[in-house]
Amino acid sequence: MTQTREPERQTARDVKPGNGQRFLRLAEVAEVLNISGSQTYALVRSGDLIAIKIGGRGQWRVEALELEKYIKRMYVDTRRFVSSHPLGAESDETVPLDD
Repeated sequence: MTQTREPERQTARDVKPGNGQRFLRLAEVAEVLNISGSQTYALVRSGDLIAIKIGGRGQWRVEALELEKYIKRMYVDTRRFVSSHPLGAESDETVPLDD
């Protein structure tokens, strides 16, 4: 009797844009960005992160390319913020430190 081997299931840690998986679930995007699922949903609903709603139950999917574009945009925005808010200068915006 020949046993067929089940394909290995990919975990969210394995999901990286460019690894062949075109669409990511919001939970996978949350893990890539190291944020909560509700923060990911807020990014999608605000239009900051482009996503599509598919299927009868309307599940959200983010294209890996769109996630990469979003990350690049955040690097540009962060560079602008840092250059316009030098370290040690008074700022209207308080940025909490990650633990």
